[in-house]
Amino acid sequence: MDRAIPKKKWTTKRILTIAGIVAIIALIYFAYTQTSGKSRLNVDTERLSIAEIKMGSFKEFITVNGIVLPITTIYLDALEGGQIEEIFTEDGTVLKKDQPILRLANTDLELSLANQETSVFDVLTQMQNTRNNAEQNTIRQLNQLAEVENALMEAERIYNLNKSLFKEKVIGSQEYKSSENTYTYQKRRLELTKQTLRQDSVTNKQQMEQMNESYKRMQNALRLMRQKVDDLIVRAPVDGQLTSLDAEFGQSKNKGDRLGQIDVLSGFKVRADIDEHYISRVYTGLEAEFTFAGETYPLRIKKVYTQVTNGRFQVDMEFSAKIPEGIRRGQTLQVRLTLSDETQALLVPKGGFFQQTGGNWIFKVNETGNLAYKNDIRLGRQNPEYYEILEGLKEGDKVITSSYENYGNMQELVLKK
Repeated sequence: MDRAIPKKKWTTKRILTIAGIVAIIALIYFAYTQTSGKSRLNVDTERLSIAEIKMGSFKEFITVNGIVLPITTIYLDALEGGQIEEIFTEDGTVLKKDQPILRLANTDLELSLANQETSVFDVLTQMQNTRNNAEQNTIRQLNQLAEVENALMEAERIYNLNKSLFKEKVIGSQEYKSSENTYTYQKRRLELTKQTLRQDSVTNKQQMEQMNESYKRMQNALRLMRQKVDDLIVRAPVDGQLTSLDAEFGQSKNKGDRLGQIDVLSGFKVRADIDEHYISRVYTGLEAEFTFAGETYPLRIKKVYTQVTNGRFQVDMEFSAKIPEGIRRGQTLQVRLTLSDETQALLVPKGGFFQQTGGNWIFKVNETGNLAYKNDIRLGRQNPEYYEILEGLKEGDKVITSSYENYGNMQELVLKK
């Protein structure tokens, strides 16, 4: 007797058919999401930097490297050329004003000094001889004047006597005329003698004045020459520390060559290099600060050097308050240069995202924290710590600030813990 066999509900054929249909549906869904849906990428949150948007105090500043320098530096140049004959001190020594540093030897200059001294001595000897001759000549002329005056007095006496005798007709006219002529001659002779004495006096005076002027000029020249020889000994112009001494025994130096410098130790300044992008925003009086030994110290720009070299310009800053103890010349400081006043702003911390987005968008995390999606933003000012947010985010939003370099063109990031 035949027995009815029950038909199986899940046959192999049926299972394979259903599996094929499911695979086709999954393939269609995958193709759809890849072509028409948003691209996603699973990302481990431990590899991300997620920050919360906050409202806070914002001050625009840039960080620049500053070097501590003496407040005043005086350069030592060779005022006269020569060969270094002796070095009295070493680099780094603290000097007093006029303390000798080194001595140069210059035989030509020393020979010129000797010749100049000889010339001055010759002029002085000539002046003394001229003065002696003038005095002797004056004495001779005064003696001659005395003789002439005496002869005039005698001629006058005889003339007056003969005049009386002639009136009384004691003597003849011949003798009277002779005494009269003698008297007239002596008067004329006295006038000429006095005139000669006056002229000689004026001439002698002019000659001595000229020789005195010549002697003074030669003395000035001698003084300058001695100063040149004295300049062969290089001395400290002020109190300070000798640095960068470039001198070796026997080395030849030309006039004007740099020998070293003197750093005045009465204070310090900070010189910083700044990118030329900020040259229009940096001016005298702008404030800055730096941290040293755990304490913050204020600075103020004292001088701006507008010359741009290799895309950078320099500024000198002075300490607004006390100078930190222990600070040294040549020390490098991280200086924060303030470019704006402190204001309240919506802030996002700086991060690697900016390199891929240019600040035009950012990945914003949703409220559940399992997804991040592209969100357009607009940034404003910046400092080394924050960007100012002008549009696209609000306080309390969370965003991914780390680098987007490995995300390609993904629209969304699935955050996995």
